[in-house]
Amino acid sequence: MSRVNILRISRLANRNVLLTSQRCQVPAARALSTKAILAIAVANKSYISGSVRNFSCSQASPKGIYPETDNPPAKTLEPEAKPQEPTELTIEEYHEAADTCIDRLVATFEELQEAREDVDVEYSAGVLTLIFPPIGTYVINKQPPNKQIWLSSPISGPKRYDWVVSGEAQNQKEGGGQGKWVYIRDGSTLNEMLEKEIGVDLTEVID
Repeated sequence: MSRVNILRISRLANRNVLLTSQRCQVPAARALSTKAILAIAVANKSYISGSVRNFSCSQASPKGIYPETDNPPAKTLEPEAKPQEPTELTIEEYHEAADTCIDRLVATFEELQEAREDVDVEYSAGVLTLIFPPIGTYVINKQPPNKQIWLSSPISGPKRYDWVVSGEAQNQKEGGGQGKWVYIRDGSTLNEMLEKEIGVDLTEVID
């Protein structure tokens, strides 16, 4: 046999040995990979189970700032003030309350007119007009159909005031409450509006 043939046969033999070795290693590597994956999965499952067991959903108890206030009482919401409602009046009661208010306003405004030359007051046919520079002109009049007093202001515009009696519901005898002319939308009184815009305290006049 020639030397060339011998070398060729030797190369083929080495190649077969190498292929056989690789084929044997592949199943072993696959088996090793499968075992490693299973081991990791088991470890993760154990960790997750332990974490779930240690997790607590218990509610924290309220603590105060000081030791003696471990369980502070829950805050109570203050009741909102109920909106005021007009007091039911007969037409005679309305005229009495409205006339008393306007007559006293006329007297007070006339005192302002005497103290200031630029102030002008006119009362005619149930309509009271006050010219009060530099603010402007106020018009106040009765509205019997609605049992209201209407007012037109150069600052705040038109407003309608209802007679509201407060105090009788608080264990007071009938007729013992205090009545005021109130703008129902915001709860302000006729006296408060005039005092704010004109700067004159009319409490004694209105009340």
